[in-house]
Amino acid sequence: MADSETLVTAPSNSLEEDSNANDVLMPDAKNATEGSDSDSESESDSDSEDDSQAKAQIEALETQLYNNPSDYDTHVQYIKALRKQGELEKLSQAREAMSSLFPLTPDMWREWAKDQTTISTSSEHCLMQSFIIFWPSDLVLALNASIAYILSDSWLEALPQIEKLYERGVSDYMSVDLWCDYLNFVQEHDPSVKECSAVGISKARNLFERALTAAGLHVDGGHHIWELYREFEQAIIFTIDETDSAAKEKQIQRVRNLFHRQLSIPHTDLKSTLAAYQAWEADQGRLSNANDEELDDLPSHVVSVYQKALEMLNDRAHQEEKISKSNTDSEKLQDFMAYLKFEHSSGDPARIQILYERAIAVFPVSADLWLDYTQYLDKTFKTARIVRDSYYRATRNCPWVGELWVRYLLALERSHASEEELSTVFERSLLCTFSGYDEYLNVFLTRVDGLRRRMSSSTAVKAEVDYAIIRDIFQRASDYLSPHLKNTESLLRLHSYWARLELKYGKDLTVARGVWESLLKICGSMVEAWQAYIAWEIETGNTKEGRSLYKRCYNNGDFPSSTMPHKSQPSHELIVSNTSLDLTDLTLYWFRVFLIIIQDICHSWLLFEREYGSLEEFDIAVQKVSPRLQELQLFRLQQESKNVIPAANERENPSKKSAREKRKLTSHSVEEQPPAKHHKSVAQDSSKKIQNDKGQPGKSAEPSEAAELKNKNADHPKNQEIQDKSSKKSIQFNDQCTAFATVDDLHNFFADAGGVVAVRLLKDKFTRKSRGLAYVDFSDDAHLAAALQKNKKIFMGKKLSILKSDPKQGRKKEVAGRSGRAEHGRTDTRETPKGKMDIQPQSPTSGHGDVQLKGRNTFAVPRNVKPLGWSSRSTPPSDTASEQEADNPKSNDEFRKMLMKS
Repeated sequence: MADSETLVTAPSNSLEEDSNANDVLMPDAKNATEGSDSDSESESDSDSEDDSQAKAQIEALETQLYNNPSDYDTHVQYIKALRKQGELEKLSQAREAMSSLFPLTPDMWREWAKDQTTISTSSEHCLMQSFIIFWPSDLVLALNASIAYILSDSWLEALPQIEKLYERGVSDYMSVDLWCDYLNFVQEHDPSVKECSAVGISKARNLFERALTAAGLHVDGGHHIWELYREFEQAIIFTIDETDSAAKEKQIQRVRNLFHRQLSIPHTDLKSTLAAYQAWEADQGRLSNANDEELDDLPSHVVSVYQKALEMLNDRAHQEEKISKSNTDSEKLQDFMAYLKFEHSSGDPARIQILYERAIAVFPVSADLWLDYTQYLDKTFKTARIVRDSYYRATRNCPWVGELWVRYLLALERSHASEEELSTVFERSLLCTFSGYDEYLNVFLTRVDGLRRRMSSSTAVKAEVDYAIIRDIFQRASDYLSPHLKNTESLLRLHSYWARLELKYGKDLTVARGVWESLLKICGSMVEAWQAYIAWEIETGNTKEGRSLYKRCYNNGDFPSSTMPHKSQPSHELIVSNTSLDLTDLTLYWFRVFLIIIQDICHSWLLFEREYGSLEEFDIAVQKVSPRLQELQLFRLQQESKNVIPAANERENPSKKSAREKRKLTSHSVEEQPPAKHHKSVAQDSSKKIQNDKGQPGKSAEPSEAAELKNKNADHPKNQEIQDKSSKKSIQFNDQCTAFATVDDLHNFFADAGGVVAVRLLKDKFTRKSRGLAYVDFSDDAHLAAALQKNKKIFMGKKLSILKSDPKQGRKKEVAGRSGRAEHGRTDTRETPKGKMDIQPQSPTSGHGDVQLKGRNTFAVPRNVKPLGWSSRSTPPSDTASEQEADNPKSNDEFRKMLMKS
């Protein structure tokens, strides 16, 4: 008992000594503690409030996760709250639950692994402290071996679990930081690696090579893994016995090879790697001077690969810079896609894969990125494991994309996966929410395709598949999709495929027909379903059943005619393409659809009897469908006659309507026509009247419509002006050169003549485009005369006609003798500036030759204008008359009329 008491009291004495020592070191600690009681109480109250709030938050998050387990953000908040409160058991469970649903980010995996490492090391430390406190020092030495054994066993149990966490993390996303943490953890905590045993070194090297394969080509961060690898191999050199020169030299060569491998890969720390290599070779005595700028002392192959890697780095530096400086996610994604396009052009599969992994780590839920990545792997990589793992990750990140699940099933089939694995992936896909029902159909059909191919293959694989599995999948697909895909081609394709497989593998014609009958119950108003069913019966050689189907289809009442909207339906339901339709029109539309369907059925039935039936059966079919076809023909003729009559009325009405509108326009638009237009229209109407009087003397006494209109306009000048304006036709000018002349161009053209006061371009009143005419005002006659000398000069590639304008000159109305043409002039009381002239462009390729100037004036007849007073029924005027006519200056109105006649 005395010994036992000694075991108990001995530690207490030591603890008392420690406490006394503490009292010596801190004599005022007790007083300070008493003085801070009030502060500690207030702090404890605030801490309790924080704890209650944190617990309430955790409970609320648990409720949200119970109602919606697939809420990603709630999972993240729940894990953060538990970690902050230090509830380790719940934290581990929460992380496992989230990991089963979603892939965790690299930061979350690093945090999880570090927490587990801390928990394991702290438990080891606590266990050691308990032995130190409760056992005397002399017994601690005796129990060292057993304590170390217990601690080693507990740590060895925790080590594989933490390594498994790292393995799960690096399989989700490619992360250089996560790989570095993993490598450091193994080197620090794995006893075999720390002791540099053969098993530990082999394990570490395998792990380093995996890390280099996964992220060693990372341009921006891959060098960190290379540096860790080199440091590990360099540390092994110091563990080798100095006497074992062969082993030491072998290890030195291993480090040298690592340097050579790293120098051949483009990464941002390439120059620093070269400097480190030169310094290391100098320590080994291979280099006399470790100068990173001098490459002469290095082996030629090292210099070659280094220069090539440096060139590759320079080619990618711009792409890396753009990614690092992207401000938004959309810009960064576009930069990654441009970078990928560049890498595709280089054609290095390993480098392309690394870049895809980098992009996915930043944008894990980009469906287009995963689709491109997996498609590239399918085409390029032949290793089944890489492709299957990538599809597994893709479906975890984007489970709502049906195309990924389809490709996943195909990849498993290519890699000869087991039926159990295929079934598991298929069932997982059905639990996802796709954007459309066609995606579900595609997944169902892909699964059926795989099973069908297995049944058609060798006996060993066929034994694993039973047709009952295929029938069950078809039934599930039909039950789920039929309400949503009613009367669609997709549902028809599903049942058609099902019926063929039932006949081929199920060997049961009755069941196959049952599949078609179930389709007709759902899609009885779909004529394509009937036609497909009939075609299937014909293919199987059952023409009798096909004939009965034609009769059933002919008498079917489920076509659109029976589902047409009736007048009792509310009008707001008759909306098509955001446009309200009249009930009669919509009913007529569906009736026409019904007629087309019936007509197709009738013709198909006749064709069927012609090819497969007897004469009697053909006659029966003709007798059956002929009345219906006649009714259809009669209805079509009635509809055509109804459409022809309104069309004919529309062709007749425009002429009558135009005449009425002309008279109405004349009477209602009287007050809109300017006086200048009045004279021209009256001249044209009077000339037409004279020609009609001369050509038809028997009808000259009857007043024409133009004459009546003229008499009315004589009393009402404004009406006459508006009538002239409405009857005027705009003149089109085809001069594609001078029509684009500007005021500045004309100013420059007359610069040598000088005295230009103003330039006015004439434009069409409808198109507002230049008519190729302009008025130029000069300050005096001297400058005008100088400008007239430029007549026929080349302007913008064509000859320019320059004419003197005399707006003061006017002429009274007169009728040409034999020509019957009426020329009307007017007295213009407007005063114009002195020296005004009129210019008109002239083409150098005129059909009437050059225009000659005659008389005192400078008037020249345009190239396409006939001499005045000439008509087809009269001879041209004589030269004397032409000269006399040319001697008189032309007014603006006369000049305008001459141009219009052209």
